[in-house]
Amino acid sequence: MPRTTAHRTALAAVFVTPLLLPLWAAGQAGAHGAPTDPVSRVVACSPEGGERAGSAACRAAVAANGGPFTAWDNLRVADVGGRDRQRIPDGRLCSGGLPAYRGLDLPRTDWPATRVAPGGALPVTYASTIPHTGTFRMYLTRPGYDPAKPLTWSDLPAKPFAEVTDPALTDGAYRFRVTLPSDRTGRHVLYTVWRNSGTPDTYYSCADVVFPEAEKQADPARESTADPAEAEKSADPVEKGPAPSSSAPRPRTAATPAAGAPAPRAAGTAGAAAADTTAAASGPSAPLLAGGAGAVLVLTGGAALALRLRRR
Repeated sequence: MPRTTAHRTALAAVFVTPLLLPLWAAGQAGAHGAPTDPVSRVVACSPEGGERAGSAACRAAVAANGGPFTAWDNLRVADVGGRDRQRIPDGRLCSGGLPAYRGLDLPRTDWPATRVAPGGALPVTYASTIPHTGTFRMYLTRPGYDPAKPLTWSDLPAKPFAEVTDPALTDGAYRFRVTLPSDRTGRHVLYTVWRNSGTPDTYYSCADVVFPEAEKQADPARESTADPAEAEKSADPVEKGPAPSSSAPRPRTAATPAAGAPAPRAAGTAGAAAADTTAAASGPSAPLLAGGAGAVLVLTGGAALALRLRRR
């Protein structure tokens, strides 16, 4: 059976039906496995990756690779013996340091990804074209990981968050569940190291996952440094009080009578009336008071003239 046909048959066994298992179980020894859920970069960008293979990230990976990822299940390094950090160089973790898979190491923020929940149970499907015993060690990039930079060992914790040894092979894949860390947000890389116990090989894979973004919190420092003028504009008008309007009543002066108060009495002599007129001149009722004093003088003169006429 040609190698490419064996790969396609293996994917069909995982995604379509377990009835095809006997067709690839006796396949070539050069085909083994890779994660299909969450989908790994090598599977997503392989000829069997479907629409994901046509993504911008996969096209760039194939171009950098110099050819398609037809051997999606053969990303393995022999005789590592648990010395992963010594054998696999920084910036080349996704390719396992193998030139035939170098396109998988491109630092990008648009790799095909799987949405996951922090602290949730994650079902894992690791397609296998040849059964092997061994241990899966799973790492998740640290909080604050920047996907726009090459992946390094310092981006991963020293210990895996999950280890699974010898899971059952069913329907062409190893299937198990792990619990994700609860302190991640945004885009991360799920890095799987599968060390075989029956062979000297170790398999490496990168699967991109996306956690929900954290809700943005108010910045106290930003609020405390707000523009005072803007803060004054937004202050409670009840506390500040309304601005005085042009139609508001003017405050009364000493010479302005209050509403309903009796009018000031006129003086008995012309000199007193003149004094009252001068004192009232500072208020708005000065013309009224002056007119009233004049009327008193006219009435007084008229009364004196009448008395003189009677005496004659």
